[in-house]
Amino acid sequence: MKIVVASKRKKIETLNKEYPGYEVLDITSKAEDPWVKFSPFYPHGNIPIPFSNELSQSVEGLWQALKVFEKEDIDIQKTLITNMKGIKRTVRRLGKVKGHRKGIHGNKLLGYLEARKQIYIPAYNWVLRNKLTAELNLITEKASNGVVLLDYETNGDINDLRKPLSHAHLVKQYLEKN
Repeated sequence: MKIVVASKRKKIETLNKEYPGYEVLDITSKAEDPWVKFSPFYPHGNIPIPFSNELSQSVEGLWQALKVFEKEDIDIQKTLITNMKGIKRTVRRLGKVKGHRKGIHGNKLLGYLEARKQIYIPAYNWVLRNKLTAELNLITEKASNGVVLLDYETNGDINDLRKPLSHAHLVKQYLEKN
C-alpha cells in the first residue's frame, strides 16, 4: 500500500511529477463526493461526543464545541451545524484558548495534546470505522498503485502542537493499521 499526504496548496503538476502514477485524492472540505466525507467538517451525524451522552453532526463541530476560551465557555450549537460553515471559533474574537472541556458536562479542562488524544482522534477514528468503510475500501484499492491524500494541514505528528493535526495523516495511519 502506497499512501502519501501532501498539501492541497501544491500544484497538481508538481504532485504528478513528485508521485508519478499516483492518484491524487482531495479529502478536504472543498473536495468532491465521496472524498469530501473525510473532511472533519462533513456532517455524518450521530457522532458520539467523547465523555458525553450526546451526539454531533461532525468531528470539527464537537472539537470546536468543547473548546473553552477566555471570553466564552463551550458552544454546543457547533455540534448541530450541517452545512460545514461557521464551525470554527477563533482566538481573535474569544480570547486565548484555555483548553477543551472533557465532555459537555465535564469540569476538567484538557490541554491541547490531551484533547487531541482523548477527543479529536477517537471521534475521527469513530467516523472512519462507522461511516467511511466503503470509501476506505476504495482508497485501499487505489493505494496498490499509489495514492496522494490532499489536506490543508500536513502535520502527522500528534505531539507536534505547533501546527494543527492533518486528518489525511489520520486516514493514512488508520489504513496502515498504525
